[in-house]
Amino acid sequence: MATSDECCSVQLIDGDGSFNDTGIESFIKEVKLHECGLSYAVVSIMGPQSSGKSTLLNNLFYTNFREMDAFKGRSQTTKGIWMAKCAGIEPCTIVMDLEGTDGRERGEDDTAFEKQSALFALAVSDIVLINMWCHDIGREQAANKPLLKTVFQVMMRLFSPRKTTLMFVIRDKTRTPLENLEPVLREDIQKIWDSAPKPQAHKETPLSEFFNVEVVALSSYEEKEEQFKEQVANLRQRFNHSIAPGGLAGDRRGVVPASGFSFSAQQIWKVIKENKDLDLPAHKVMVATVRCEEIANEKFTGFTANENWCLLEEAVQSGPVAGFGKKLNSILCTSLSEYDAEATYFDEGVRSAKRKQLEEKLLQLVQPAYLSMLGHLRSGTLEKFKEAFEEALNGGEGFSLAAHNCTESYMALFDERCTDANVELANWDCSKVRDKLRRDIDTHVASVRAAKLLELTSSYEAKLNEALAGPVEALLDGANNETWPSIKKLLQRETVSAVSGLSSALSGFEMDAKDKEKMLTNLQDYARGVVEAKAREEAGRVLIRMKDRFSTLFSHDSDSMPRVWTGKEDIRAITKTARSASLKLLSVMAAIRLDDDVDNIENTLTSALVDTKSNAAVTDKSITTFDPLASSTWEQVPPAKTLITPVQCKSLWRQFRAETEYSVTQAISAQEASRRNNNWMPPPWAIVALVVLGFNEFMTLLRNPLYLGVLFVGYLTVKALWVQLNISGEFQHGVLPGLLSISTKFLPTVMNLLTKLAEQGQSPATNNPQTNVGAAAFKSFQNGSSSSSTSSTASSGVTASGNDIDYSSPPKED
Repeated sequence: MATSDECCSVQLIDGDGSFNDTGIESFIKEVKLHECGLSYAVVSIMGPQSSGKSTLLNNLFYTNFREMDAFKGRSQTTKGIWMAKCAGIEPCTIVMDLEGTDGRERGEDDTAFEKQSALFALAVSDIVLINMWCHDIGREQAANKPLLKTVFQVMMRLFSPRKTTLMFVIRDKTRTPLENLEPVLREDIQKIWDSAPKPQAHKETPLSEFFNVEVVALSSYEEKEEQFKEQVANLRQRFNHSIAPGGLAGDRRGVVPASGFSFSAQQIWKVIKENKDLDLPAHKVMVATVRCEEIANEKFTGFTANENWCLLEEAVQSGPVAGFGKKLNSILCTSLSEYDAEATYFDEGVRSAKRKQLEEKLLQLVQPAYLSMLGHLRSGTLEKFKEAFEEALNGGEGFSLAAHNCTESYMALFDERCTDANVELANWDCSKVRDKLRRDIDTHVASVRAAKLLELTSSYEAKLNEALAGPVEALLDGANNETWPSIKKLLQRETVSAVSGLSSALSGFEMDAKDKEKMLTNLQDYARGVVEAKAREEAGRVLIRMKDRFSTLFSHDSDSMPRVWTGKEDIRAITKTARSASLKLLSVMAAIRLDDDVDNIENTLTSALVDTKSNAAVTDKSITTFDPLASSTWEQVPPAKTLITPVQCKSLWRQFRAETEYSVTQAISAQEASRRNNNWMPPPWAIVALVVLGFNEFMTLLRNPLYLGVLFVGYLTVKALWVQLNISGEFQHGVLPGLLSISTKFLPTVMNLLTKLAEQGQSPATNNPQTNVGAAAFKSFQNGSSSSSTSSTASSGVTASGNDIDYSSPPKED
């Protein structure tokens, strides 16, 4: 390819008919033909070999085609087809220099290549210059006539919708005026057209339907160079703005856009080489299809590498992007606008179809990002809904009202954000994502609703459990005739309170009446279940309760003080009372009595277990007599309300009697022991006998006061020994143990008393020694009385108490 400052040229088709696709691509890029759209023109020239075609082009368009060297002789200069850009002509004009006809170099192959090149020139050119000698006009065997026949023949193979301008350039014009030459030339052209074979459809078609014929004449370049250049300069003016209406290339129908020129020319030459008819309208569609597809692929590739798109795609993967729809729509519109700008001159149907395909591909590419954006919006809206819903509930707003307000608010927010994320070109439907969000919100509301209802129910159940369990246990512990009525009143009161509270709490949920009634009924059943469960629990401990009640009543008096068995108590009556109370507890615990049903459990138990006369009567009867407790059910009591069956009651009573028998036995033993301990004084008749029989001795003592003093001292001594030895306490455990204990403590106690007396005797005597001895004895008696509670078993204790006796101090007078 040759280049210069003003123009550049390239061999488009070489002499062997090979299309230079690489060269034309470089040429088009260099001359920037692809930027021209439809604003370009193609001019080609054909004519006999060595007729000055290249010279004419170089002078007319300022090209640099190779010219023949006249000094070397006449020979083929241009081989194949060359192409160059015209310098200084607007719009962009491309000129093709065709190989001359009738050249001896090709020989017999000249006709074939001549037709192919002529057909190619007519297919791609807007203006065809036919270079001819002036002296050939009017001649039958002129060199230009085969060329014209070729042009008209190949024109029949072109199904072109536009007219091609045929400009006959008469070279080396003579003195004959152009006005005289032109009619002759046009007559010759018409004769050639009429004689040219034509399809049946064009038999009568005039030449003017296919060609605009122009005739110009130029002086000889060698003889009149200045005049030649002046005429060429005038002709050049006609090529400026040649595509304007009325210009040389004013018919723009079927023009291939500049960006598709290279491909179009290549495909045209390929069809011509294959000797096929060339349908230019179909070829135009084919070129448009290929080029529009290439442009679309370029724009798609450019879009995938677009920095803004890559940043947007990366950002939307990690979270929602503000203005996502506008940003993405802008990037898409930019790519489509670029496509429109480059493909605007191609066939509209093809262009629109390929644009639609490009748009679909782009939207398919960006749809995952759009779906990710919707996913972020859905999840973000759902999380905000949850927070707002929880805050509304915590603020005391009604559940249904809070759910409705939050749902409407955040669905509207989602719609607003979807509008922001919407891509105008796509017109995608986000209803599925919206429906998914609504389902998620409804599911969350339902789960929170269920949790809140469960929380409410659990709260009231806990309150019922707290309000019923303890009081029921206490009432059952103090079982009496009013136990079950009291439990029933308690149950009704607490149930009504709980049901009322739950009903008020449920008003904010706008529940279905049937569901609400079911919940309230379940709460009532739960309250009853708490009572029944507690009753069954206490029934399992009934034996312990019976023993506790028996122990309480048997071992404590009416003032709840521990009972002391003194021998005056009626153990039989006390035992019967305690056992009757225990049996009462058993009868109360035998069945659940929350309804108004009446039963005879207490009477049955009393007659079967406590009533001795009835028991005796049953014993006297035959073995076939019916036992009221030999059953697993109570009369008038359904099994569901039975806590302790009759058989179990009989077994429990037997075990109860066995385990409480010991307490009764111990009480009887304690009573007998108390009686024995209280019988150490002689009976009254003995005391009367002693007074009657000892009257003389008593009188003797009165007559002699000294005996009375000795007796008094002896009494004090004996009393001291009595107290020190704790004789009454020792004999409480029996006579023999008391004697043994006293015998072991007697001698140490006597020695202790004598030692004290001796110590007191060594001290200074007072005026009344007898009084001192008496005072000492009295003191010893007082000390012995105070220490008798701590020295009842060991002689060392007695000795210790005796050491505290003070014989030196006289007794205080009251």
